[in-house]
Order: sequence, then structure tokens, then C-alpha cells
Amino acid sequence: MHRDRIRLPALLDKVVSAEAAAAYIRDGMTVGMSGFTRAGEAKAVPMALAERAKTEPMKITLITGASLGNDLDKQMAEAHLLSRRIPFQSDPALRREINDGEVMFVDQHLSETVEMLRTHQLGPVDVAVIEAVAITEQGGIIPTTSVGNSASFAILAEKVIVEINLSQPLLLEGLHDIYIPTRRPVRHPIPVVAPENRVGLPFIPVDPGKIVAIVVTQKLDSSSTVLPPDQETRDIAGHLTELLKHEVKAGRLTNTLQPLQAGIGTIANAVMHGLIDSPFHNLTMYSEVLQDSTFDLFDAGKLDFASGSSITLSKAKYQAVLPDFARYKPKLVLRPQEISNHPEVIRRLGVIAVNTALEFDLYGNVNSTHVGGTMMMNGIGGSGDFARNAYLSVFVTKSVAKGGAISSVVPMVSHVDHTEHDVDILVTEQGLADLRGLAPRERARLVIANCVHPAYRDALADYVERATARGGHTPHLIEEALGWHARLRETGSMQAG
Repeated sequence: MHRDRIRLPALLDKVVSAEAAAAYIRDGMTVGMSGFTRAGEAKAVPMALAERAKTEPMKITLITGASLGNDLDKQMAEAHLLSRRIPFQSDPALRREINDGEVMFVDQHLSETVEMLRTHQLGPVDVAVIEAVAITEQGGIIPTTSVGNSASFAILAEKVIVEINLSQPLLLEGLHDIYIPTRRPVRHPIPVVAPENRVGLPFIPVDPGKIVAIVVTQKLDSSSTVLPPDQETRDIAGHLTELLKHEVKAGRLTNTLQPLQAGIGTIANAVMHGLIDSPFHNLTMYSEVLQDSTFDLFDAGKLDFASGSSITLSKAKYQAVLPDFARYKPKLVLRPQEISNHPEVIRRLGVIAVNTALEFDLYGNVNSTHVGGTMMMNGIGGSGDFARNAYLSVFVTKSVAKGGAISSVVPMVSHVDHTEHDVDILVTEQGLADLRGLAPRERARLVIANCVHPAYRDALADYVERATARGGHTPHLIEEALGWHARLRETGSMQAG
């Protein structure tokens, strides 16, 4: 069956086992692997490499698009294969090694990684390992459920290993739009002026002479761990919907809104899902990960088109979408993440960006990555690409965590991923704070009134009152600013007494 998918006859004798392909990867190499948020990752070669590392100690620098599925990050971390990991991950085992200092994790905006490879600030890439639906008659690689950084990995790498995944339907062919920016100093504008624009090729163009091995696999993508909306996430969605209605009434938007972006995870997915019961229609999406809510919006007749870099679905949604993919395909495109997340395109399209915060502070600074300011969770991902360049930059979170022991709204965030300059709207289940056009003192009052859980509201109001008495454009009690985080570490709760 794989012969129908390897359409360049000269490559048929490159089919080998995963172990034989993995032998091209040696100690000290930099390896680029396909995969973007549990979608479209190479599956067999990383597993073979991890097994080999258990008996043949070796270290590699691993660069991907985003997180990998099928527990691959876990297996490689536990085999002590990784010396450096770029630019995003979400696996608990790998997270432990990062926070223990065994793996050096480089947390990057997802739009930047291949730009740095292309200009030799990172790399070079020794071997690229790319999952594909098929290889064209000219040797072009047709990706599966993600593009991520795969195109540039394959183009820039010295050697390329392709995994042909027979479980991925050939119907995915034609879904992708592979556009690579031209080189500086005379770089042309990226010609995407609407989410539905196709400006590139439906395959990754590579010299077939670089393809040193082909591995045939049949393993499915991992399902997402997105949970269905609960009352709190429905409340968050409701607050945001009311804001968007107000924007329409004020004449700043129409009922078709602007292209939508949603970060990964349960809360952002639930916010998009909430648009099903809104007055908005003929919506478009210009995002990175297309999640369950994308297809729910299609099915509800609300969404006309969605552009992303990967498709990551829950098990139930995957089982519903894949057999019916022909119906959705004309409404979808998958792009390289440096295009899906490119500041130029995001700013041009006027995207409404909705991303998730771990915590935010009184003045609108957002922490997306570090628990207690030191312990890495997953990484900044694409949230920074969108937040700084969006028409509306929205951050959402529940107001408390760990049964109320943690307030998601604090005097000062313990780590800053998004400064107050990049944040327009903050939303919790308690309410919404529209920070546009407000000075820091005004922001603080609005955040306390609208976003803070009642258990913490008085304490934050007291902090602001005392800090304001001391003065300053952005009032703080520096000796107390991180006191809530210190109390959490010492007592297990941010609540006093």
C-alpha cells in the first residue's frame, strides 16, 4: 500500500525500519521533528531513538513545531536523550527535567524558531524527521495534520527522514499551503490578505536526494485533553460575547467580527464554543491550532473558513470529523507556523486573539508560563505573536485555582510573558476588564471590581490603596508585591491567615 504513497520510484528503495532510520541521528546532532500540539508528529523514529538511547547514551538538541503527542517527549526525556528542547512542550516528565536543569529549554515565540534557523542564529539542522501522507512524483513531502516548522526543517536539513503514515487519509492532500518567506534584505510582503488565501504549494519542496530513509507507520495522532465547557468557562465566554456585542453596537465591528484566534486549552476552546449561541455569523479564523470548537462552529453554521497550522481534536471529535473530512476540507487550510503566527499577517488581518493566562496582575501584565515565577509549565507558544499584533488582545483565566488557594489575579505577576502594553482585555468568570485607553491606576480599580474572586478582592483593594498612597505612575509596594507567591510557597495558599 505504501507504494501508492511514494510516487517517486527512485525513493522506494529508501524504505527501512524505524531503527535503521534512527541510525542517521547521532550524538550531539540537532534534529528537527514534525509535530505541532499533538498533531502530525513523526512517531516511529523518535520512539526508536529513545529506545536506542537507553543502551547507547547520547544527547541531541530537539526542535519541533510545538508539543508532541504519543508520549514521545516523555519517552525521550526518560531515556535522557535530550540536552536541549526548542520551542514548546507540554509533557510532565520533560517538564520535570527542564525544571531540574537536566534539559535546557529555550522558550520561544512560535513564529521565530525557523527564522533563527534560516539566519544561522540556531542550528544547523542535521536531520529532519517529517510525518507525511505521501511523497509526490517530484519528491515533495505532503504533511499530515500539522505543518508547524516541518517545511523549513526539511528544506534546511542536511538529511531528511520521512514517515509515511498510512493511518492518515489521502484526503489530507491539498489541505496545506506551504509558503516560505523570501530572504532578507529584500523580503517581499507575505501575500495573505484574508484567511482563505492560498499563496504557496500543497507540498514541501525538497531535493529528493536529501531523503535518506522512509519509514512506514500506522499510528494515529494523540487525542487532545480539552474538557467540555463548564459553568465558569461558559461565564467567561458570555462576558466576552457581551464585549463583542458592544463593539458591534459602537460601530467598531460588524456581526462577522474579525478573524478569530484561540490559544490551546480548555478555556480558550470553550470561549470559541460560546460563539455558537451568539448573534455573530459568517465568522473566519486565523489561528494556530484548530480545535474541537472550530468544527463545532462549522457544524453550527457560524464559521465560514479556518486557517491554522495544525488540527488537534478530542477523541470523539476526531472520530466524527475524519470520516466526514471531505465536507470540511474546502473550508480549511494548514500553513507553516511562521505564517500562521506571523506578526505582519496578524496585524494586517486585524485578528481577535483569545489566549489563556496562568495569572495576571492589577495593571494587565500576564504570566503564561511559570508557576511561582520559576517553574516552567509549557511555554509561551504563539500567544505572544498574537497578543502584540492583534486588533483585540484578550487573556482569559478562571479567577482562582487549586480550590481557591491560588488567586489568578495578583499584585504583581511572578513572571512576565506579556506586558501591559500587549493586553487589551482581561476576563475571568467574575467579569471582564477592558483596559484600552486606561492608565495604570484606572486599570487596577477595574480589574479588582470586575475580575477578582470575592475571597481576594478586599486584600487587593487594600494593597492598591496603600501603594497609591506611596505614589508612582504604577503604584506598588515592592516589599510586598510578590508576597502572595511567597505565602503560597510557605503555606500552600495565597490567602492570609
